[in-house]
Amino acid sequence: MPIDAYRALWLLFITVWMLAALASKRTVRRQSSTSRIIQAALTLVGFLLLLQPWRLDAVNVRFVPASPALTFCGVVLTAAGIGFAMWAHFTLGRNWSGTVTLKQHHELIRHGPYRIVRHPIYSGMLLAMLGTAIGYGRVPCLIGVAIAFLGFWIKWRIEEQFMIEQFGAQYVQYRREVKAVIPGVL
Repeated sequence: MPIDAYRALWLLFITVWMLAALASKRTVRRQSSTSRIIQAALTLVGFLLLLQPWRLDAVNVRFVPASPALTFCGVVLTAAGIGFAMWAHFTLGRNWSGTVTLKQHHELIRHGPYRIVRHPIYSGMLLAMLGTAIGYGRVPCLIGVAIAFLGFWIKWRIEEQFMIEQFGAQYVQYRREVKAVIPGVL
């Protein structure tokens, strides 16, 4: 049952993401193909390790004990992370894109979850991935979270450069005031 809950939550997330892509503004600038491929490959490998469609016997050991309480905590964290990422996505509205882009009439969003962190979609996805990793309790899941974090880090660094070029001092000030993905920390 818990595994089905994780899969259902991630399927909901992916479905909403794909549907929302249809309503975004016209793109006027996009990240390079090379950076997009590297970042997407890291994120994909991270998700494959997280969701374990195969078993890596050599490292497929538990990092937390199997328990109903940890499984429940994992589902709650996964749902909270996905909810936070979706809140951020809807707050961005038509400015959102699955790749690093500047949209026509792009706006700097600083309300909603963007008051808490500059990259709340990545924060939410990482929280959801951590919840899934705790729920499954396996080492490859943690490795997947770390690899996905690296992919997100690459992506948000490119986004930051785009935002500085587009919004200048206004974005630099925002960076000083709001942490990237973990409130008060990072």
